[in-house]
Amino acid sequence: MNRPMESQELINSGKHTHRRAFLGLLFWLLVTFAVAGFGAQFQPSQWYRELAKPEWTPPGYVFGPVWTFLYVCMAVAAWLVWRKDGGRLARISLLFYVGQLLLNGLWSWFFFGRQSISWALIDIAALLILIVVTTVMFWRLTRPAGLLFVPYLLWVSFATVLNFRIWLLN
Repeated sequence: MNRPMESQELINSGKHTHRRAFLGLLFWLLVTFAVAGFGAQFQPSQWYRELAKPEWTPPGYVFGPVWTFLYVCMAVAAWLVWRKDGGRLARISLLFYVGQLLLNGLWSWFFFGRQSISWALIDIAALLILIVVTTVMFWRLTRPAGLLFVPYLLWVSFATVLNFRIWLLN
């Protein structure tokens, strides 16, 4: 026999929904910042300081705040897509998200860890492609998620040009 939901059941189901949403956001923040932590272990060294770089290379102190902002935007975008639960498109979009996240972390390892400008350039070119695809897929599911990816897309576009220019100069 179907009975109307009691008010306490409604309150409990709302708490469950909020808890699930909070845990989902926490999950995407942890996944995203785990990759950030991996990349952060590869810091610029004397090798990097001695490289020829274009005059428009940002000063080192810019990167930490910019990347922190971008990682938060990325995680919130993934969370919005996850919450949208758009079925297959959401799952595929999140797989692209994870793929671009892995390439993001590998760039620091290639560039600073292995000191390979050319492998870093290949990585960031592939990363840029995945970011474009992910941005479009996120946009189709929920525009706020797509919009949150735009600063990341712009920054990595700039970083790709910078990586290419450093490769040419060295």
